[in-house]
Amino acid sequence: MIHFIINPLSSTGRGAEKWKVIEELLKKSGTEYEAHLTAGYLDARNHAAKLTEKNEPLTIIAVGGDGTVNEVLSGINDFSKVTFGYIPSGSSNDLARDIGLSNDPAEALNAILHPRQYREIDVGRLESGNDVRNFAVSMGIGFDAAVCHEVLHSKLKYKLNKIGLGKLTYLFIALKQLYGLDICDATIILDDARRIQLKDMIFVTVMNHRYEGGGFMFCPDAKDNDGYLDVCAVGSVSKPRVLGILPFAFSGKHVKFRGIDTYRAKKVEIIAARPCAVHSDGESAGVCQKVKISLNETRLRMIVR
Repeated sequence: MIHFIINPLSSTGRGAEKWKVIEELLKKSGTEYEAHLTAGYLDARNHAAKLTEKNEPLTIIAVGGDGTVNEVLSGINDFSKVTFGYIPSGSSNDLARDIGLSNDPAEALNAILHPRQYREIDVGRLESGNDVRNFAVSMGIGFDAAVCHEVLHSKLKYKLNKIGLGKLTYLFIALKQLYGLDICDATIILDDARRIQLKDMIFVTVMNHRYEGGGFMFCPDAKDNDGYLDVCAVGSVSKPRVLGILPFAFSGKHVKFRGIDTYRAKKVEIIAARPCAVHSDGESAGVCQKVKISLNETRLRMIVR
């Protein structure tokens, strides 16, 4: 039995279109499956929690965007009991981009039904305020999180998704958010030992994969199975200069500029001078002044080919 958790609203309805193709193929193949469609916020998380409450081995496939994956991973009770798969149907699909998963539903489903390669992947853990959630791709505080917050409610995203250019939403909103960004100082603590004072923080992103925000390679050396989190901290950089540096982030070459620093750690704590926007895999994680990031002790078995 394969359990599919589907977000039909991902990428302005493209999730529903992809699921229709997938379901027809499943019926033709005679595969035993159950479909769990989401209708709103936290539905994917609740479906995953209910499916895994008995701690029995099972296969869960997420059909949606990075946010759907985020909710599913946050709902799973015990990673050691789950084989996870992902069929991307979001607007940015940064997880699929990094792993190399096909965006074609038939090809992606074939890999699920006839897996040739698995990978034990790290799963991040974010504590922000009273909220605890898991993440696959990244979390961030400051500028990148403010962009994610606005994207979630953007009419521009809806329009661009309609013509297949949804990932450009992040770029356009980034320009707007940067202009109005209220900058503050922050302290970064790595592995409970090393303290880094970040002056005039633009943002700090902690990554398990290389890409976020529709293809920005903020941590070009990040790997999802090395037992480490990669950190990109941006501070003491003028807003006009940030605009000049951002395009280089698509290729990971932004790290050569002054004011862009990268680190690696197993645990990260970020304390801002005031409450700032926080995101987890592009989903809003509220507004917080202090966040803690680590890796779950147990890795997740994921179908990658």
